[in-house]
Amino acid sequence: MGHLDHATLGWLTPVLSYAMACIGAALGLRCTVRALDATGRSRRNWLLTAASAIGTGIWTMHFVAMLGFGVTGTDIRYNVPLTILSLAVAMAVVGVGVFAVGHSRDRVRALLLGGLTTGLGVASMHYLGMAALRLHGDVTYDPLLVALSVAIAVAAATAALWAALNIRSPRAVAVASLVMGAAVSSMHYTGMLAVSVNVAPSAAVLPGATTMQFIFPLAVGLGSYLFLTSAFVALTPTAHERAAYASAERTSEPTEPTETTEPQVAAPAPTMS
Repeated sequence: MGHLDHATLGWLTPVLSYAMACIGAALGLRCTVRALDATGRSRRNWLLTAASAIGTGIWTMHFVAMLGFGVTGTDIRYNVPLTILSLAVAMAVVGVGVFAVGHSRDRVRALLLGGLTTGLGVASMHYLGMAALRLHGDVTYDPLLVALSVAIAVAAATAALWAALNIRSPRAVAVASLVMGAAVSSMHYTGMLAVSVNVAPSAAVLPGATTMQFIFPLAVGLGSYLFLTSAFVALTPTAHERAAYASAERTSEPTEPTETTEPQVAAPAPTMS
C-alpha cells in the first residue's frame, strides 16, 4: 500500500486551488447576474461566459490541488486526452445547469434539475481526472466516501445556482463565492480521501505527461483566463449601472435659457404746445 501525500508542496496547492475555485465561482455568479438582466444574444453570451468561468475554476481547482499529490514508490503521469476530456465535461455540464436557470420559467424545477446535473457533472470531471492518472500500481476507491463526494458536489452545484438566482450585490456574491469555493474544495479532498493505491514497483517508463509538462502550463493558462475575464467583467457596467449613468448625465446637462418677451412700453403721446 503506497503512502498518499495530498500536499507535497505544503499549503501552497490547497490554498491556491481554493483561490481558483473562489475566483471561478465569483466570476460565474457575476456573469449569471448580468445574463438575467439581459435578453437575446447578450443573455446567451453572458451565460456562456458564466459556464466557462465556473467550469474552468472547478477544473483548475482540481488539477492545481493535484500538483501537490504524490504516492511513495511510484512516479505519476497523466493521460492527456482524458485530462482534456475532463475539462470539456466540466464546462459542458456547468453550461447545462446555468442555461437551465437562465432560460427556464419554472425556477424551482430548473434549480433542482440544474443542481443535480451540474453536481453529477462536477463529480464526473473529478473522477475522469483521476482516471487519467498513470502510476505503478492499482487505484481503488472507498464507495462510501465516493458517494459522499458526489453528494457534496450536487449540494455545492445547487447552492451555486441558487446564489446565481437570488444574489445580486457584489458583497453578497463575494461571500457566496467563498462558500462555494470551500464546497468545491471539500468535494475534491473527500474524493481524494476515498483513494487507495497498491503500489507495484517497476522500472518501466510510465505513459503520459508529467504535471510540469502538461498540468502546470494548462492550469496557469486557465488561471490567467480567469483573472483576465474577471477584470473584463469588473470593468463592464451592468444594465442598472448604465441606466444610472444615463440618468445622471441627463440631470447634469445644462438647460437652455427660455426666451422672455420684454413688455412693450407705449411711447408717450406728444404734447400740444
